Amino acid sequence: MSHPAVVLFSLFLGLYLGRLWWRDRASAREGRPLPGALPGATDAPRTVILAGLAGGLILVAVETMGELALGIAAQQSTMTWLFALYSVAAAPLIEELIFRGWLVVLDRGAAAKWAAALGASVVFAALHPFLWRWDDAGFVLTLDTKGWFSTGIVFATSIWLYALRLGRWNPQRSLLPCFTGHAAKNFGVVAVKAATGFMGGAW
Repeated sequence: MSHPAVVLFSLFLGLYLGRLWWRDRASAREGRPLPGALPGATDAPRTVILAGLAGGLILVAVETMGELALGIAAQQSTMTWLFALYSVAAAPLIEELIFRGWLVVLDRGAAAKWAAALGASVVFAALHPFLWRWDDAGFVLTLDTKGWFSTGIVFATSIWLYALRLGRWNPQRSLLPCFTGHAAKNFGVVAVKAATGFMGGAW
């Protein structure tokens, strides 16, 4: 998703979905939940929201230290500022609504709930282009240390986000902690790239 037009479309799509979600949350807070409301459009305890934020930043720290320890920090990809904006402002909304929203199993028992979360996390991690790339040369597998490590971090992030959504500490199963946790993780990645010279042009 590197073409600026695609990134801009995805940015506006994410912001539009976020606006709809916020509307549905506001209605739920007023005691009149809307039919067909977006998933997780409810409130969450402030402590859980802050836990999501802290967890996202801790994951970035673990990822950064792990890359340094493995000697793969120089293999980071370069990110444009437009994609950075998308990754912080819109990607958390789109990806959380899909993976921690619509793909969540809530009414078939704990085993099914967590098995679905595990399976969806595998898919979520595999969709991130670390073990593969698709460019002008076609589809290529990149089954190296960097690919496996980065994919593992994405998988761990997904499990953490499912825990935020599905744990007993989030009684209304709100997606708000997932949004904040995901945005914090992506913001941390952008900050690390900016500090280490891996930010490219505007778009």
